[in-house]
Amino acid sequence: MTDVPLLRVRDLHVSYRTQSGPLPAVRGVDLDVSPGRTLGIAGESGCGKSTIATAILRLLPAGAEVTGTVELEGEDVLTMKPGRLRAVRWAEAAIVFQGAMHSLNPVRKVRWQISEAIRLHAPAGERSDSAINRKVDALMDQVGLPKRRAESYPHELSGGQRQRVMIAMALACDPALLIADEPTTALDVMVQAQVLSLLRSLQTELGLAMILITHDLSVLADVCDDVAVMYAGRVVENGPAGQIMTAPRHPYTDALAAAFPTIGDPASRKAPRGLGGDPPDPQQLPEGCPFGPRCPHVQTICTEQTMELWPAGQNHEAACILVRDPGDATPEGAVWTSR
Repeated sequence: MTDVPLLRVRDLHVSYRTQSGPLPAVRGVDLDVSPGRTLGIAGESGCGKSTIATAILRLLPAGAEVTGTVELEGEDVLTMKPGRLRAVRWAEAAIVFQGAMHSLNPVRKVRWQISEAIRLHAPAGERSDSAINRKVDALMDQVGLPKRRAESYPHELSGGQRQRVMIAMALACDPALLIADEPTTALDVMVQAQVLSLLRSLQTELGLAMILITHDLSVLADVCDDVAVMYAGRVVENGPAGQIMTAPRHPYTDALAAAFPTIGDPASRKAPRGLGGDPPDPQQLPEGCPFGPRCPHVQTICTEQTMELWPAGQNHEAACILVRDPGDATPEGAVWTSR
């Protein structure tokens, strides 16, 4: 494993053109993903998570305006010519979308759908029918599906099986980066656990760099090495997954973690705690910290000053005034202890 990032995102801004004017979805995001490591991106619906995923591979709709850099192995995806971009997709970076039933072609068998990516992107010497069929069979085995399921249509598979097919398709051309956008949405708890276990084992086996996008912090804690928490289009906290889960330094991260029940020793269980209010309108963000109107620890300065990411521990940052001074995590007059 190397510390040099496979993916390096800097100052990424994405906005959509609407009748009421530009709608900013992502506002100045920086991310790094190294080979063999998994970055989790968490936050409520509408915070910009999926927009980042699609921006990395330039899959955004025509009305999107994108600035910044997205360097994949040192090459900026945002400035690639169409031919080079087609070569990068699938072969160097691939994505698993949420809702596999809507991502698979309902009138094509699984084998055809996995084969299509191989025919388009594999080296010329690996595109014979026999070579492709062997590859498909190996991928089915790799994601834990019987080879006979390759002859099925998507509607003949369960939700978990369809998601495994999507993962097999994403791995068809041996990419170095795998992006999984809410891969367990609409799956029951047991199937979620199976899909996450599969992703974790594949990442270890293949040495993939992986981005896992979800709103569920418990998923991130189980799979990810690092976590970036987003709010209103910005990263408000990032750091090692263990620190983010056990010692969140931003009140929003703390609220996300507290929204899920704890299990285990009955004496240590805590009931879920909700977060009041709603995320702000991206076109009408409040002055200062966008989380201020919902924050139980808001101060006057929070409504006057933009919060930058300040050091909050080893390899840990938070965009909160309470960690502005790395030598004094709670400046004078500010008192906050996570959960």
